[in-house]
Amino acid sequence: MDDLAVRTCIICGEPKSEGIHIVSEFICDACEAEMVHTDVQEDKYHFFIHQMKQIWVQNNA
Repeated sequence: MDDLAVRTCIICGEPKSEGIHIVSEFICDACEAEMVHTDVQEDKYHFFIHQMKQIWVQNNA
């Protein structure tokens, strides 16, 4: 895949070109950075977990 291709981030839903691929899904750099700096006690942490579960649900459906 072309490194400059625009993909939709599974976390924020925005089209971005920079980020990481996990299985067949894409997470943009901004969401990745926010996820690794979010404390487990924050509400946003649970949102990230929910969104990440979608990777496994889609592949195991």
